[in-house]
Amino acid sequence: MHTLAQLRAGELSGITRLDLSCGLTEFPAEIFDLADTLEILNLSGNALSRLPDDLHRLKRLRVLFCSDNQFTELPACLGQCAALTMIGFKANAIVDVPAAALPPLLRWLILTDNHIETLPDALGERPHLQKLMLAGNRLQALPAALSGCHRLELIRIAANRLTELPQWLLTLPSLTWLAYAGNPLESEADASALDATPLIDWSALRLEQQLGEGASGVISRALWQRDDGAAQPVAVKLYKGEMTSDGSPLHEMNACITAGLHPNLIRVEGRISAHPDDQQGLVMQLIDPSYRNLASLPSLASCSRDVYAEDCRFSADVALRIAQGVASAAEHLHRQGITHGDLYGHNILLNEHGDCLLGDFGAASFHATTDTLETRALQRLEVRAFGVLLGELLARIDSGLSDERRGVLEDLERRCCQADVLARPGFSEVIEVLAKQ
Repeated sequence: MHTLAQLRAGELSGITRLDLSCGLTEFPAEIFDLADTLEILNLSGNALSRLPDDLHRLKRLRVLFCSDNQFTELPACLGQCAALTMIGFKANAIVDVPAAALPPLLRWLILTDNHIETLPDALGERPHLQKLMLAGNRLQALPAALSGCHRLELIRIAANRLTELPQWLLTLPSLTWLAYAGNPLESEADASALDATPLIDWSALRLEQQLGEGASGVISRALWQRDDGAAQPVAVKLYKGEMTSDGSPLHEMNACITAGLHPNLIRVEGRISAHPDDQQGLVMQLIDPSYRNLASLPSLASCSRDVYAEDCRFSADVALRIAQGVASAAEHLHRQGITHGDLYGHNILLNEHGDCLLGDFGAASFHATTDTLETRALQRLEVRAFGVLLGELLARIDSGLSDERRGVLEDLERRCCQADVLARPGFSEVIEVLAKQ
């Protein structure tokens, strides 16, 4: 994090990224001294409510973060920034999104946790739009003009006021990751699964070291003193109350429970009860430390695609085992009326043998279990996510794959990712193809 004193003293000359979080109420004019080099500007965590009309003087600016400020309107000056591709205004108090605020090269827009009721049709006139984060607003509809965004791959519309998913949304040729939980349109979680989940008293848990923290909660290793006297090592996830980019953490908890048992899903042991702060949480299977994440989160440059380590390579058998495990888990979820919504390499844990677990239900949504055109389309969006993953695995196989087998798998990848949503195979067919390899 940089300081205002450094900026004013000219110590930051020539930098390409500036991070300032120091209670700012006005945009520091000295930022314009960086106009020849500045590409990423992060002003999150301040008290700003406006930006200068001549922001376009930052001619190289590609990325702007202004989350956790006091904006009530997305600033119109953004639309004049010719190089700007990514905008993040999460957790402000934004009500209005003027068409003039949308730059021509817009690729990634984050407006999570605001008060937005409508969006301009001009949003559909941004052909590079690839990632759209709108969870936690007051939207009752999406602009039909978005049907023209043929590059749109990820959209988060959870926790709004939508009463239906527009038909055009489910026909977008590139849409891959969709989260819509917490809207009136969503089917209810399986109440019987929730009611049948054991309650585990907080007093029976002894937290040890923290294992990780994400947007929705904190995961810790713990010892669970069972009723039979045994002490079982487990993982405890305590959920935060805040809105995440995917939606509500409590919807994530419901999806984890409703998913049920599957060898490629992390097992839920029970729900926490009697927490002293009434915090919601789950007790889950403790994952063996030999497991690691398949990939890292997308970067600013990759936008909607995961980042893999340079030395990430697999044998054909290991890659195929990963693909089979993920496809089987996804098929199981669909049978329970759940779309994962975030089927990505960074949400897959695996060991050296290719044993894998699909985790992170933060973007999961419920749908009807009957076979309708809508449920079929929702499931085929997830099939495209699998196709992307399969392509990433195929690109990293270094041994054991004949030209014939590669041809079959590349054809499967192509069919999973084809533009015609309903022409994509279902996961039962995907599993059948993989089983023959």
